[in-house]
Amino acid sequence: MSSPKDAAAGVPATSTVLKIIGCVVGVVGSLLVYGILQERIMTRPYGEGEDEEFFTFSVFLVMNNRLVSMCVAVIVLAVIRGAVAPVAPIYKYAAVSCSNVIATTCQYEALKYVSFPVQTLGKCAKMIPVMIWGYFISNKRYGLYDYLIATGVMVGCTIFALYGPTTSSHGGSSKKSEKETGMYGIALMGGYLGFDGFTSTFQDKLFTGYQMETYNQMLWVNFCSAVISSFWLMSDSSMGDAIAFVKKHPAAMSDALVLSAASTLGQLCILFTIKEFGALLFATIMTTRQFLSILLSCILFMHPLTWQQWIGTVMVFSALYGKVIIGGMKKKEPKPDKPDPEVGYGAEERKGLMEGAEKSS
Repeated sequence: MSSPKDAAAGVPATSTVLKIIGCVVGVVGSLLVYGILQERIMTRPYGEGEDEEFFTFSVFLVMNNRLVSMCVAVIVLAVIRGAVAPVAPIYKYAAVSCSNVIATTCQYEALKYVSFPVQTLGKCAKMIPVMIWGYFISNKRYGLYDYLIATGVMVGCTIFALYGPTTSSHGGSSKKSEKETGMYGIALMGGYLGFDGFTSTFQDKLFTGYQMETYNQMLWVNFCSAVISSFWLMSDSSMGDAIAFVKKHPAAMSDALVLSAASTLGQLCILFTIKEFGALLFATIMTTRQFLSILLSCILFMHPLTWQQWIGTVMVFSALYGKVIIGGMKKKEPKPDKPDPEVGYGAEERKGLMEGAEKSS
């Protein structure tokens, strides 16, 4: 317990410190597991000898992920007695879900062609399409430091891509040349960044004016995403093939379920972190998690990086930490624990919802 003297001196209470530690462990731990399993499922074969084969059904992973998140949202709404019925017209949820499904599929597919460090570093450049979409969709304006940070991220990513290997071990085994494979993977990451940036910006515009609980949006966005991904799988006849694969290789289904559980837990921890401590701590945790993901991937899956690529990595994360520091200096951020009167909950909490839905960060 903290004493009145500690409180007067501005020393955080023990319960607050424990909450912060819980948020860090919850967000970083769950999303590190998510990242490791994502790479394992998409880049390592299942089975042995003649039965060895790769999992190729990215949309099946998306569907599984969204179904688990939807079930968790239903349970949470039942516990807190929240509104289950859709608050906004269903087509608005579906519009956000459609771009989110495409973005996440591009993210998974990219791992067939580029290494996980490339994918993670590329995701750090998400702020660039978000700024572009924000300008055209919401007429947002950005300051000089925003452009400087975006430039730092872009230059760092460019150095990383130009001065070292970028292809995954899975992609390298195909008949395509390494250059073609890497370019295809980078194109998929471009698709991810474009659609994910659109999702983040478009949802703000679509859901403005609705008194909507966080978990209500989580339920219906994930429901629509599950429906869209199911139709996608059935339309190209890959649903049966995906089910046959996980029946033949039960470990693949186990990995997919743990991946979905880790993603959903990360999403809940993200929402709690933003609600309790605001976007500044959340941004710091997420930036640290991305850096740790790259380090862990290099160790577990043996991705050698050149010294130029490490310089590019340091540039990217220096820019991102700079953004966090400048954001903290610019204004002391109030805790967004009171709902935004226009949408029913904090705007940063709404952004965190889609950040955790990868998603991924």
